[in-house]
Amino acid sequence: MVYAVVRAGGRQEKVEVGTIVHLDRVRAAQGENIELPAVLFVDGDTVTTDADKLAKITVTAEVIGNLRGPKIVIQKFKNKTGYKKRQGHRQDLTRVKVTGIK
Repeated sequence: MVYAVVRAGGRQEKVEVGTIVHLDRVRAAQGENIELPAVLFVDGDTVTTDADKLAKITVTAEVIGNLRGPKIVIQKFKNKTGYKKRQGHRQDLTRVKVTGIK
């Protein structure tokens, strides 16, 4: 079993070859390949966390497309003052498929 934990937009994602992951928006066109930096690499019983060894490992992914996340509603309310505020947010995301871990 080979997998890696990659850094992706402030978060870390566990990926294997063939995994489809949603990342924060990446500036790449559909069909392009991108590289993701590895934080941890597991190959069977061998676990690699050394930064020098991880620099040699490349995790490549193909951009499938861009999309937007679900709507998040932010509401603020203060009792007895008449203060109400409502705000919405949708995160820009990119869907990628991991094609290789070397």
